[in-house]
Amino acid sequence: MMKKIGSKLVSWIDERFDLTPIRKLLKHKKVPDHKHSMWYYMGGITLFLFLVQLLTGILLLLYYRPGEDSAYESVRFIVTKVKFGWLIRNVHSWSSNLLIFFAFVHMFSVFFTRAYKKPREMTWISGFILLVLSLGFGFSGYLLPWNELAFFATKVGTDIVGVLPIIGEDLKIILRGGEDVTGATLSRFFGIHVAILPAIFTVFLFFHLLFIQRQGMHEPEHFKKLPEDKKKYIPFFPDFALKDVLFWLIVFNILIFLALFDPWELGLKADPFAPAPVGIKPDWYFMFMFQTLKYLPAHIFIIEGELVGILFFGICGFIWLLIPFIKMKNQNLLDKIMPIVGIIVVAYIIIMTIVGYLSN
Repeated sequence: MMKKIGSKLVSWIDERFDLTPIRKLLKHKKVPDHKHSMWYYMGGITLFLFLVQLLTGILLLLYYRPGEDSAYESVRFIVTKVKFGWLIRNVHSWSSNLLIFFAFVHMFSVFFTRAYKKPREMTWISGFILLVLSLGFGFSGYLLPWNELAFFATKVGTDIVGVLPIIGEDLKIILRGGEDVTGATLSRFFGIHVAILPAIFTVFLFFHLLFIQRQGMHEPEHFKKLPEDKKKYIPFFPDFALKDVLFWLIVFNILIFLALFDPWELGLKADPFAPAPVGIKPDWYFMFMFQTLKYLPAHIFIIEGELVGILFFGICGFIWLLIPFIKMKNQNLLDKIMPIVGIIVVAYIIIMTIVGYLSN
């Protein structure tokens, strides 16, 4: 009975929207099957976590009230009075962190498998922009509970923005909505978090998925060198899609476990006149940059140390964005150098993050 109803529904939709291209895609699309195939699923996991963020964010938005006098109270109401509100908030918070983690893993897996090379330059660029936007989600969302840690972390973060030459001070005032972190800052961060960033993210996500669809899955060099009869492929549907869903379920179980057994504390309400807590630190995904800035002297020659650090990370980020376009006469030498550069970058991020958490 259900099968008959489903068949009629598909026929009804097909008559009006012509599902032939989708059927052809699902029927003919193949995915390379090799020893590095697991990394193909990292992008799907990141997409899944974004959908979790979207759903839980909408649910939180039903009760959240932005405002200096209402934000903290509304979050406390969510976690204490709304049924399963505490769970939804914890899932939202943990999925945000996992999204950024898997976005980093996805980016480095693409880097080490050289999947950024021609003709996938735009896939790399759009993916890198999505990672930066994910960091923006984390930074803007951190202030929304309007608790003590979020307040002072935002103050430190926007102070660092103010160090930028020429535009820094103006950009800091725009972000804060004034000279200091106030209710105006909260309102701006709320607008950025729930409207501006999601809109931009959705546009880049659309193009990122479009580029992937147009170019197909990347085949590593060792796979390309195999004879045609030795190359193995699996159908995208249902084989690859079902494995994708399996990974989603595994990540979802991890997410629920973290939400249940390691909940996010609300903490104390922000008090602009209170002294900053001792040992305040940013979230883990900013820690390596924060720790680097701490090690820099106040001045390097005649330039402020913080400014040198910010410019360094900005330049490195821009170079990383343009990696697909870096060429050398000796391409084999470049192919040997790039993995070493990647290992150094990953090691630096991990080591500085650990040092940041262990230091006082």
